[in-house]
Amino acid sequence: MSDAIITVENLGKKYSLRHQRNERYTALRDVIAEKALGFFKNLKSGNGVSVSKEDFWALKDVSFEVQRGEVVGIIGRNGAGKSTLLKILSRITEPTTGKVRIKGRIASLLEVGTGFHPELTGRENIFLNGAILGMTKAEIKSKFDEIIAFAETEKFLDTPVKRYSSGMYVRLAFAVAAHLEPEILVVDEVLAVGDAEFQKKCLGKMEQVSRGGRTVLFVSHNMAAIEALCSSGLVLAEGKLVTRADAKAAVETYLRQLSRRGPLPLDTRRDREGSGMLRFISVELAADNQVRVPVFQCGASAILSLRFKSTGERELRNVRVAIGIDDESEQRILLLDTALLGQDFRTLPSRDGTIQVVIPKLSLLPGRYHFTIFASVSGVIADWIKNAAFFDVEGGDFFGTGQLPPQGQGVFTTPHSFHVESKATAKETKEPASVS
Repeated sequence: MSDAIITVENLGKKYSLRHQRNERYTALRDVIAEKALGFFKNLKSGNGVSVSKEDFWALKDVSFEVQRGEVVGIIGRNGAGKSTLLKILSRITEPTTGKVRIKGRIASLLEVGTGFHPELTGRENIFLNGAILGMTKAEIKSKFDEIIAFAETEKFLDTPVKRYSSGMYVRLAFAVAAHLEPEILVVDEVLAVGDAEFQKKCLGKMEQVSRGGRTVLFVSHNMAAIEALCSSGLVLAEGKLVTRADAKAAVETYLRQLSRRGPLPLDTRRDREGSGMLRFISVELAADNQVRVPVFQCGASAILSLRFKSTGERELRNVRVAIGIDDESEQRILLLDTALLGQDFRTLPSRDGTIQVVIPKLSLLPGRYHFTIFASVSGVIADWIKNAAFFDVEGGDFFGTGQLPPQGQGVFTTPHSFHVESKATAKETKEPASVS
């Protein structure tokens, strides 16, 4: 007999996107003339600006059930509809179509600050969140010490949370959500704000929560965490449910989907972030002779060329560029960053140009990888694209011996050597020879 704690039927969420287009340049003399003549309305809205609308379905015809005590990983590329789904399940957003039935209390951690009042202290927010979940003051008090110990924010307990760092905010928010015993715990990738030790602590707590018979919905791009923590998975793509399967099968479906589709051309990507002062428009991978290659060899040199354009008329100042390389499980394994080298660009030309990243000896072992590209201008994020491009690495002669580590023994290698020192040799080295 089904013991569904969450039932979703034909769920859909539609947003209306507004697009504006300037039909002509409006000079100051035009505005003055219109005022003088008493024309307060143009034939088009907004003084020569036409406005059009486009319907965008963030979710469409999504149906599934979650059983009591299940730990479900929700997987998908950026823009697939994961966060929209969680907001609907958490009753933050109303669906456009379909129905959602939930049995029991639900605690959500979707983004930094969700459910907290910035003017209230940490202590007051703990009691506020407990009350929202329908708990009595006595129940909240019984969990209070556990929450504080887990969050490690005791010194700031009576400080308004608006003064918390993002890490402190997330620690306390997760501790409250996990310890106040909701029947359903919903966690988005907000945990990425915390440090590695805290993330490990949170994963352990979610595992403990699930063993207690409570339900967990977990969104992550870390496929290893999904496989380790979740019993099943949902894969979303372009707002639709692709598959509902056990965690391992769901991850395999998602990775096949990534491999088959590949990234969209950068100039068409809508899931990028940043101000737009600088925009990456293409990525090219080449060997050291500048010839484009589809596959790199382990041990060979490589060049990554990032073409960019700027939207301003002036040159860009203090530009940081970073490339994060991830494996197929979307775990970050390498970061190439101008800031690490002390080589942020003092200036970059206006309009367009190319930034080259030179890797003298590629140490990645055979496999498929993808990377995220990032740029900031004077400390402000200008462009940030995840899964910007894919590349493959095949076997090469890294050590000059024709040997590489067997498959599964790491993701990269490094030059190394072995030396032996005997005790006798060490003694002879330390004691000077006697003279007769």
